[in-house]
Amino acid sequence: MDGISYYIDIVARIIEVIGVLTIAGGAIFILIRYTFRSLGDNAAQYSKLRQDLGKMILLGLEILVAADIIATVSTEPTMRSVLILAVIVLVRTFLSFSLQVELEGQWPWQQKEKKQKQI
Repeated sequence: MDGISYYIDIVARIIEVIGVLTIAGGAIFILIRYTFRSLGDNAAQYSKLRQDLGKMILLGLEILVAADIIATVSTEPTMRSVLILAVIVLVRTFLSFSLQVELEGQWPWQQKEKKQKQI
């Protein structure tokens, strides 16, 4: 069983690296794109930059949460490891909600209400 835990831990680490690269690489790509596009309407481009950066951070956070869940499940479940996972997931979920509200100007469940009214 130790062999499987070892490989699961490696997979979790790889997913963590993917999450970090998603945030860092995405930020670099978006900033480079912004630099070349900023010759036009700066206000509109700045807004687009913030939205794109926020979306990239949200994606990276989701990937990191998945890695944390895999890492916690692969180890022997103790109350301490489960509590640490719970705190990490709560913090990252709070960050995700705050970023989404900042980007879209409304709570995620308000979109559903808006779509239902349109139908």
